[in-house]
Amino acid sequence: MKVVVLSESSADEAAIRILVNGILGKETLDVPSLPLRSRGWPYVHRVLPTVIKFLHYQTDAEALVVIADSDDSPIHQGSHDKAGGEESRCRLCQLRNVFKETKLSSVSGRGELKSAIGLAVPAIEAWYLCGIDPHVNEATWARKLQQSEQITYTRNALKKSAYGTERPTIDIMTRRAIEAANRLANDLSEIERLFPDGFGSFANDVRRW
Repeated sequence: MKVVVLSESSADEAAIRILVNGILGKETLDVPSLPLRSRGWPYVHRVLPTVIKFLHYQTDAEALVVIADSDDSPIHQGSHDKAGGEESRCRLCQLRNVFKETKLSSVSGRGELKSAIGLAVPAIEAWYLCGIDPHVNEATWARKLQQSEQITYTRNALKKSAYGTERPTIDIMTRRAIEAANRLANDLSEIERLFPDGFGSFANDVRRW
């Protein structure tokens, strides 16, 4: 299956592909996409319509995976999936809307571009630490956002724990991300339990392909 991954860094994209392969139980193939500069949430959100159109009209990609960090924005919840339940500040809901609103004309011999969208709470480094730091999970961060609990970590602390340094190079980030993804892909039950909405939505999308 030919799959393109779009996220906030090339290191994350390498790790996410491993997770996609773990969910599917088979290897996926990459497809050359648009050259993208160093990016974060605003750029990923802004460039997504262009990427969708490019893949649909210019490639034979079968699916596009998009993963973004939640940072301090609202965490996606199951209630957002119901009709009229979307949360305008939820980044996963925003990304879903981009797919819905990007108009594509039919192309002969071209099927619909499949999608899978996930939200890493509060950042993808939390996924990388799943099974290592028991305090890192969606529920704990949700309580922190509600100011009902003081927690022991910040987003910057997660990055330092995941990469072993406050200023990782892209090579360090890629190596650590791939190591974490390979560990998680061997048994997805823990990350699905601790990150049920952000990771779970992504995994469910992939399984529906």
